[in-house]
Amino acid sequence: MTTPATTTANNLLYFEDIHIGQQFITDGYSVDAEHIKNFAKQFDPQPFHLDEQLARQTIFKGLVASGWHTAAISMKLIVESIGVRFAGGIIGKQCQISWPSPTYPNDSLHVECEVESIESAINRPHWGIVKLRCHTFNQNKQIVQILVAEIIIHRKNQGE
Repeated sequence: MTTPATTTANNLLYFEDIHIGQQFITDGYSVDAEHIKNFAKQFDPQPFHLDEQLARQTIFKGLVASGWHTAAISMKLIVESIGVRFAGGIIGKQCQISWPSPTYPNDSLHVECEVESIESAINRPHWGIVKLRCHTFNQNKQIVQILVAEIIIHRKNQGE
């Protein structure tokens, strides 16, 4: 089942609503050079994120977004544009992240997530654990980020 971004934003997904193979697809987000530089100035001030001319002399051959910037954009898309909200929010338990291709200015990104596993939280019966595999794609269908995350999801009628 694919959950498109057009689903009503008031929908809450609880642990019991989630199944293995379920997919979530976000809207798109356009990255521009100014955003890349602003993020880098604050959080990852390396030449290939800050200066087009210096970036041309690197393995990237041009300005690229920090991987952490790509991660932040991906998180924003997952939280705001999959069309549903996870009950209790998206609470990370653990994750693995990789950036197989860089994000360049003028890239348009979107994220596709699939539920890989679900399990009850043994010590916390009012929560469940969902493992998501999320791929962030650019407009050329290149994967710019792979995120595998275990998140904690609220169960129905179990209180906080």
